[in-house]
Amino acid sequence: MTQNIRSKWFETFASKATKATGSNIAFIIACFVIVIWSLTGPIFHYSDTWQLVINTGTTIITFLMVFLIQKTQNKDAIAIQIKLNELVAANEKASNRIVSIEDLAEEELVRLNEYYTRLAEITN
Repeated sequence: MTQNIRSKWFETFASKATKATGSNIAFIIACFVIVIWSLTGPIFHYSDTWQLVINTGTTIITFLMVFLIQKTQNKDAIAIQIKLNELVAANEKASNRIVSIEDLAEEELVRLNEYYTRLAEITN
């Protein structure tokens, strides 16, 4: 139960953080930080510490954002896959064998892609 609560909390946090950091306001704030940092360059004589502040800050933020964005992307990919599976399953002319196609190896996907490409060429 505790694991489920933590998982739900992180999922909610990741979703909100990804939306917030992808907003116009977040971009403006990031630009503002860069401008302020640039303007302080002469004050700190463009020292190594001055450069280290921006490098460390951006590295940490980038590192953390990779995981938040990936978490959100994984959730979105699963949701899209479920929607596509529903459409395939609902279409009586579609092959239900491809509903779980994402579980196939890449080589199998390449072969299926070639098959469906040839099929499309034949039907045109």
